[in-house]
Amino acid sequence: MKIITIGSLFWFLTCICGGTVSENRKQGGLLQKESLTIRNLTRAIELADNAFAAHFTGSGMAMARYYNPYTDVRSDEVGSIWMYTSTIEAVNAILHALQMEQEQGDGSLYKIHFDRYKEQLRKLYDNADYYLGTFTLTSYTGTGEWTVYGVHRGASKGSAKVEGIENVYDDQMWLVRELLESYKLTGEEQYLEKAEYLTEYVLDGWDCTIGENGKEIGGIPWGPGYVTKHSCSNGPMVSPLVWLHELYKGKNDEVTHRYIDPEDGKTRKTVQMKKSDYYLAFAKKIYNWQKQYLIREDGVYSDMMGGCTPGKPELEIIDGVTYRKGIICLDRGGTPFTYNSGTMLSGAADLYRVTGNNKYLTEGSDLADASFSFFAEKDREVDGYYSYKIDGFNNWFNGVLMRAYVDFYPWYSKVGSYIDSFQKNLDYGYDHFLHNGFLPSNLLTGWELNNNDDNREGMFSFSFAAEYAVLARYQLIDADGNIDYYSFFK
Repeated sequence: MKIITIGSLFWFLTCICGGTVSENRKQGGLLQKESLTIRNLTRAIELADNAFAAHFTGSGMAMARYYNPYTDVRSDEVGSIWMYTSTIEAVNAILHALQMEQEQGDGSLYKIHFDRYKEQLRKLYDNADYYLGTFTLTSYTGTGEWTVYGVHRGASKGSAKVEGIENVYDDQMWLVRELLESYKLTGEEQYLEKAEYLTEYVLDGWDCTIGENGKEIGGIPWGPGYVTKHSCSNGPMVSPLVWLHELYKGKNDEVTHRYIDPEDGKTRKTVQMKKSDYYLAFAKKIYNWQKQYLIREDGVYSDMMGGCTPGKPELEIIDGVTYRKGIICLDRGGTPFTYNSGTMLSGAADLYRVTGNNKYLTEGSDLADASFSFFAEKDREVDGYYSYKIDGFNNWFNGVLMRAYVDFYPWYSKVGSYIDSFQKNLDYGYDHFLHNGFLPSNLLTGWELNNNDDNREGMFSFSFAAEYAVLARYQLIDADGNIDYYSFFK
């Protein structure tokens, strides 16, 4: 059902890409922007509500991976923690847009929806505990017990399998992102505490062993049970680390930094550091490692570093203590995915914002242009529209890239036209193919000919809701061109 009819939509989107925000406001674009915000946010809520009704059942809120809006059948297969986190992402995106609507508009949607979505957020985190499990891990600097999120849901809270390949670092990273966003939106300390705990677990996976050049080898493998080092297990952590730096900037809170003495390459040491310095230093290290090893000649990011020695996780004994052996990977490869470039673009935006270092502005601008050139194909399916790959999990991956363009927009207005491509695709799918409150996987060509094949990945439905909510925030630009949702911890 269409909520609001927007006149001059494409005029507006073209306008903001061609001039400054202040100029556009003077040209009368404000009303169109505010109307588009409300429409985008209303659609985000509609899509999310329908997805929750279809994919979640029972008090434990188990997430059915698939739902068919033509047959009204949900799958018995339950979504992984990564898929489950997409629901939290959608709720956070909607809460954030509602908060901005309340601060900069009349707050009508905020009054109706904020509290119920805040309660939905609490339930989601509570039932995410079905994915929690505890295990003992020997890493590069010591052995410890960790309670983290497994790939698969357990039969009861805290019972999930998490040893070896049963947990991966990127799943924890996506949760850290959302936990920090939830903390900003609600002020509830439990979200911050869990985010910092998972951050320490992720950083415990950083390969701090010393190479032949006397420097850290670096990089975080896909998980404790793997040796390959992936874009997806490094890039997503950059922005959350910057946000934590901002949270503790000007404060004296400290954290223990564990590392290996570069002088002898084996002695494990500890030092107390201010959290603000510690988090920013790691954000820079991870960003620099991925930039050094995983960017391709065409300017986008490869999937992983393979060709690793050792070929599987190994331990070594140093001075009578067991540690994980360092990993040297030589082969850059794998398919470039939109989210791997997207996380690095968001990271560049956040690092530039807090450091003012033009390196991040230049590299981010280059990445923005290269990623759109590589991933977006004009007129392939519908004249005048850009197509993105949607096979596999690309529908969710693409949303990460769109959010990155929004993140980088304040410093590089050219990405406004890239953001426009996502707005147009979502609207085309909504206007032409919305069925029982759901959008098809392919927004430009619609549903399958055989409706029995129209099983929708739950995370895709939540991703479309999140995209609409992020686009709603994108419209809420003040007269000076600032987007205040960047300042997470003012």
